[in-house]
Amino acid sequence: MAVERHTWDPDRYLSFADERSRPFLDLVGRVGAVEPARVVDLGCGPGNLTTLLAARWPGAHVVGIDTSPEMVARAEPGPGLEFRVGDLRAWAAEDAPPVDVLVSNATLQWVPGHLDLLADLAARVAPGGWFAFQVPGNFDEPSHTIRRDLAAEAPYAAHTAGVAVPVSHDPEVYLERLAGLGLRVDAWETTYLHVLTGADPVFTWVSGTGARPTLQALPEELRPAFEEEFRRRLRDAYPARPHGVVLPFRRVFVVARDR
Repeated sequence: MAVERHTWDPDRYLSFADERSRPFLDLVGRVGAVEPARVVDLGCGPGNLTTLLAARWPGAHVVGIDTSPEMVARAEPGPGLEFRVGDLRAWAAEDAPPVDVLVSNATLQWVPGHLDLLADLAARVAPGGWFAFQVPGNFDEPSHTIRRDLAAEAPYAAHTAGVAVPVSHDPEVYLERLAGLGLRVDAWETTYLHVLTGADPVFTWVSGTGARPTLQALPEELRPAFEEEFRRRLRDAYPARPHGVVLPFRRVFVVARDR
């Protein structure tokens, strides 16, 4: 979830919970930790995926951290599982015991200059531990370019200039940075073809994540017209088919540990 302070809607975010969970499962499936004692999920959102970490490693103390009070309020703590509001940059700088597994799912793209933060995050992982993260890599797709182009038009540009937008890098960029820290790195990418249903499903998807800061930056008198045009352009870019609307979604995955 976003690191800059915006309000996030857990219900809107969870409207495609199954599709959003697939990259997380693919990421964690490559983490080979057996009996970790401390597990941290940075950018845990509403906590539905963090609970899977607690289920996989029932002997671990699992902590989910997110900057959004709305998301954390939706999370459900349990035995060995806690959630708290916090900024991952502050967490990276904490003088605290190392963790055995550090996971960050679809979060680092919201952190400006996050490539330079990787060393600090990796330093919080215990020797022999695992550092795994996943970020979207689809920012050249119409779901993002349409928003950028429309937000740059009058009368919206005056309100959306400088708004937070997600940014990520290709797998080899992350591999080189972490390998340069002496870590063994597994980096790859996957493009999912999500088949979405419902009214304007791509708008529903992006308005819960990447487009949300832009939408919130607009005054109430401009937002309806922006949303209407945004929906129209998305329908043109992602036409409805008999089986639904297909949203190609590229994701970048990285799993690192000591050599």
